[in-house]
Amino acid sequence: MELVYIPKHSLSQKPKLHSSCEVANLLKDLYNPNTIHCQEEFIVLYLSNSNSVIGTQKLSKGGMTSTVVDVRLLMSTALKSLSTGIILSHNHPSGKREPSELDKKLTTKIKEAGKLLDISLLDHVIMTPDNGYFSFADEGLI
Repeated sequence: MELVYIPKHSLSQKPKLHSSCEVANLLKDLYNPNTIHCQEEFIVLYLSNSNSVIGTQKLSKGGMTSTVVDVRLLMSTALKSLSTGIILSHNHPSGKREPSELDKKLTTKIKEAGKLLDISLLDHVIMTPDNGYFSFADEGLI
C-alpha cells in the first residue's frame, strides 16, 4: 500500500481564515441553498498550520433533524491531507442557532480525538437557512 498526497492547488490560492465571520462566509457557499432549510449536512474544513484552507469535505448528509458523523473518516482525511487544524460545521434546518447537547458531545469527542493526533479543533460553526451562524469558539465552548 502507498499513500500519496497530491494537492490540487497551492496553499497560496486557498483562503486564510482569521475569524468566525470569515468561516461563516466561506461555509454559506458550501451549503446547498435548496436544501439547507430541510436537510442536515456536516462539513469539515481542513487547515494548514497558517489557517489556510487545504480542502473541504461534505462528510455526511442526513435527515431533517440529524446526520451521522464518523469521527474515524473525519480524522483519516485530516491525516491524509496533512492538516494541523479543522473546523466543523453543520446546519440546523429549524433555524435554531444554539447547539443541542448532542452537538456539544460530538464536538468534545472530535476535540479529544484531535488531541491524540495533534490536530486542533479550531471551531464548530452551526449554520442556519437565514445565513445566521453560531460559533462554538466565539462562545467559549471549544
